[in-house]
Amino acid sequence: MSQINIVIVDDQNLFRQSLSLLINSIENFKLMAECSSGQAFIETLQTFDIKIDIAIIDMDMPGMNGIELNKYLQNNYPHIKVIILTVHANELLISQMISEGASSYLVKNCDKDELLLTINTVYKTGFYFNKQIIKSLRSGAKNRPALQDLSGAPITLSKRESQVLKLLCKEYSNVEIAAELYISVRTVEGHRVGLINKIKCRTTAGLVLFAIKYQLIDASF
Repeated sequence: MSQINIVIVDDQNLFRQSLSLLINSIENFKLMAECSSGQAFIETLQTFDIKIDIAIIDMDMPGMNGIELNKYLQNNYPHIKVIILTVHANELLISQMISEGASSYLVKNCDKDELLLTINTVYKTGFYFNKQIIKSLRSGAKNRPALQDLSGAPITLSKRESQVLKLLCKEYSNVEIAAELYISVRTVEGHRVGLINKIKCRTTAGLVLFAIKYQLIDASF
């Protein structure tokens, strides 16, 4: 089982310390650092040569908030997968954070198993949306107009793009999609990059968000 290197960024001391204890109790998880602010996390990244797979980030923090920290990480450390863990659960904020590169979004009343599943799934596939988040996104998808990219410009998807998108949402790897559609892995990657550019998102999680918002996949994906 691969080791997953994790950092926690949250200004609430008791919550951060309790979460650190949980992370340290899991066999394949390694807590690399716990930081009380976005700026402290950036200083840690710049000072120490540490490999980080996942950053669990709060939204409400003094100084640099979660929105600003996520943007900084996407621009400077895109290999770090961001999981937002916050008290806020509204469709606009969820959409913003995922569209700007976050891999998952959880509310702080989630249970332990949900968090552990999220970390493992994000590490493996690059995204995870639980039922609560999917429900929130779908509630905002009613009566949505024709397909639009993140800037509001109308777009269309080819049949092949739609097929690739649906399989990505089902957590298929590029190799598995290639086998399913009888195309090369290179062609699959080309379609994935093309979808990201067309939709104007940053990651596979953004593609899944788009598919949910426009109801291109069923609720059981």
